[in-house]
Amino acid sequence: MKRERWKTQIGFLLAAVGSAIGLGNIWRFSYMAYSYGGGAFLIPYFTALLTAGIPLLILEFALGHEKQGSAPLAFGLINRKWEWLGWWAVIFVMFGIELYYTVVISWCVNYFGYAFNLTWGADPNAFFFKKFLGLSGSPGEIGSIRTPIFFALCIVWFLNWIIVYRGIQKGIETANKIFMPLLFILTAILVFWAVTFKGAGVGIRAYLTPDFSKLADPKVWIDAYGQIFFTLSLGFGIMIAYASYLPEKEANITKNAILTGVINCGYSLFAGFAVFSTLGFMAVSQGKEVSEVVSQSIGLAFVAYPKALSLMPGGKLFGAIFFFCLVVAGLSSSISIIEAFTSAVVDKFGASRKKVVTVISILGFFGSIIFTTNGGLYWLDIVDHFLTHYGLVVVGILECIVAAWLFKVARLRDHVNRVSTIKVGTWWDALVRYFIPLILGIILVGDLVGEFSKPYGGYSWTAIIAIGVDWVLFTVIAAVFFSMRPWKKGELAPKKE
Repeated sequence: MKRERWKTQIGFLLAAVGSAIGLGNIWRFSYMAYSYGGGAFLIPYFTALLTAGIPLLILEFALGHEKQGSAPLAFGLINRKWEWLGWWAVIFVMFGIELYYTVVISWCVNYFGYAFNLTWGADPNAFFFKKFLGLSGSPGEIGSIRTPIFFALCIVWFLNWIIVYRGIQKGIETANKIFMPLLFILTAILVFWAVTFKGAGVGIRAYLTPDFSKLADPKVWIDAYGQIFFTLSLGFGIMIAYASYLPEKEANITKNAILTGVINCGYSLFAGFAVFSTLGFMAVSQGKEVSEVVSQSIGLAFVAYPKALSLMPGGKLFGAIFFFCLVVAGLSSSISIIEAFTSAVVDKFGASRKKVVTVISILGFFGSIIFTTNGGLYWLDIVDHFLTHYGLVVVGILECIVAAWLFKVARLRDHVNRVSTIKVGTWWDALVRYFIPLILGIILVGDLVGEFSKPYGGYSWTAIIAIGVDWVLFTVIAAVFFSMRPWKKGELAPKKE
């Protein structure tokens, strides 16, 4: 069967950007910038983008395009013994990150509805953790399924299924041609509205006032590289699959990699103005410092922001737009994860694309349910920590070794330059061969040292091993199993005599 192609270059670019821009762009980047020196953080952040993010994007685009296949096929064609690496990436992302990511999108769907009546009331913290999540006392207390989250999850998985089911052009490309312009427009509305709030300037100063002394801390630089790696969907197998659908002669790999990286990071910086203008308004309204109202990650989106919405004029509409932005950003990323796994299964087994998408959507939906329970937030926290801190980083290191050492990076560079208007030189070889694996290795060692010094998040070692470590091990075993199955189509399939 002939490989499907993107209908347009802009369709591919919007899909790649859609995969990269996710929930973390809106709530994680701005908090990191605030914590790590404001405007000064942009120095390590964009240094990381130029020396690791874009070079690794070029590598993944090149692998997918040169091999014309998903991650398992691309690595299998380099060396059959490394096929498992491609499977591991798409398996732990699909049956790990995707399972809880869709639940967080479901929270956003619920909060989109809640915004119209400010349902969270005067105490958003108690509402979120006690009434909405019904949070139990520990990971072992799973409890019951939270009905509002479950029904929102049904909607999220249905949308995922219908978009990917329709294929590359009619499904993913069309969806991103709607999602991305819509997301940019709505985010612009939020930013330009938020900067008019009383106290917005206070929040923006807290967000961007440079503190160059923070740059002396190695952790700031390491976390900047970590954020770039995670925000660009690197190590997910997504960009390899997406690039395999590019036209064989008009891929323009380097231009697309640069645009994807710059648009993604520019969006994060821009969205931060809406976040911190709102927090500045909240601080001034309550006579507090920004440091007293700011919180990170989930707390920022579902506690601090709702509190601000309750205080501001027009807060209901502003809140609805904010949570709708989160839903759109989340969906554009979640469909890319499903596609990466779908592409791998279709490449190897020659199965019907529509059947594959349907089966994995059903399995994914049922797998997500554990995260909708009273103990779901604990499970989400532990699984996310182990998969993103170890799975993605190890895949990134091994990806560089396989592609740059076993395959000969010069051959990939020649391919990139043959199909791109912007050429790369031997500096790219050095970054992929030495610098990027070194940086990722430092991140990995730092995480491991922290892991053994004390249990992550204060959880018991039983919970850490049973949920986090075992989840990672299960995905590795599944990857090896899939890699050992015979190929039924493609270049790795047995040739008929």
